[in-house]
Amino acid sequence: MDKRRFNVRVYGILMNDRGEVLVSDELIKGIRFTKFPGGGLEWGEGIKNCLCREFMEELNQPIEVVEHFYTTDYFQVSAFNDQDQLISVYYRVKMIGEQQFVSTSRPFDFPAHADQKFEVQRWVNLTDLNAKDFKWPVDRRVVRKLSLDLAGF
Repeated sequence: MDKRRFNVRVYGILMNDRGEVLVSDELIKGIRFTKFPGGGLEWGEGIKNCLCREFMEELNQPIEVVEHFYTTDYFQVSAFNDQDQLISVYYRVKMIGEQQFVSTSRPFDFPAHADQKFEVQRWVNLTDLNAKDFKWPVDRRVVRKLSLDLAGF
């Protein structure tokens, strides 16, 4: 039996009125990385519903999905399971109501008690986004695409 499978991930690009984009600094299994907020599609849910659920679960933040931004168009194996092919979908989103989550301005601003799994949200000026600050190849590609959009290409 073939154990290879697809792993669909859905992420939101959330901008504020100060020209900042929200990123998530995470610690999973001792690995620290920066990514966009979002997560995995669950059986029986639609992609946009997944993204709204992830923002509520992780940030207690209702969002509106505004428009599709990018979907992986190449083969990418998962860093956590080499039998999974990632399909990552990115949407531009906006907050509904006021910000409900705590954010920081320092990268990896984890408390001393952070164990093997923790995450914090951080606002980064769009002009300061750097693909090198993101661990995963798909996120790096999205950062470059955001930079090109900012430059008017």
